[in-house]
Amino acid sequence: MAVEKFLKQRAVNIVVDGNYSLANWYNSQGKPRTFACRTTRVSPFRMMVNVPVLGKVGDPITSYFHDFGKLEGFISDTTAGTFLLELEMTRSMREKLASKLTWLEKKQKDPRVVDVRKNARIIPTSPHSTLTLADGTIHGCFIIDMSVAGAAVSAQVQPPVGMPLAVGACIGRVVRLLPNGFAVKFVEVQNRLDLNRLIGAKPASDLDSTGLSQVIA
Repeated sequence: MAVEKFLKQRAVNIVVDGNYSLANWYNSQGKPRTFACRTTRVSPFRMMVNVPVLGKVGDPITSYFHDFGKLEGFISDTTAGTFLLELEMTRSMREKLASKLTWLEKKQKDPRVVDVRKNARIIPTSPHSTLTLADGTIHGCFIIDMSVAGAAVSAQVQPPVGMPLAVGACIGRVVRLLPNGFAVKFVEVQNRLDLNRLIGAKPASDLDSTGLSQVIA
């Protein structure tokens, strides 16, 4: 099915974080690469998912979402940073998913609970951004979450711990590897009100490996 047709069908516009793996994508240890993802629209038959690596139409997908559990299917269409996943499941599984969606739709109408932790994690308005690596190359990336002090990122590339880089216009270092990406600590604490704009901003044209090293040093 095409994305355009799915947008006209009955579905729930809901944001649920998860992860997924593509066939024939492996890490340096020969294990399947796992990437972070986030739903935008879900029905008992298919879902639109924001992702860092698209894959191709027809590719099989194995995914896991905290609210839905393990889901399998294949890509039926793609748009910029998003694929449409056709869900392969039994009738009883679809009925269970339909009930879950009804419950989540009601739940999301309630006021959101405020996260009062220091440097509370924020889900970005748009999950797609860019990485400028130490060698000056620029790659697309997916923002898992962020705070004024750093961000969790998923991308096709996997920079090592300690590497200086920029996430959008925010400069920092990789401080930890995650199962589906890596964590970046910013050099400077950002203004919370500016965070979405800075994360989504294009990198400065003169931001190369020397510039990154000088800023972080």
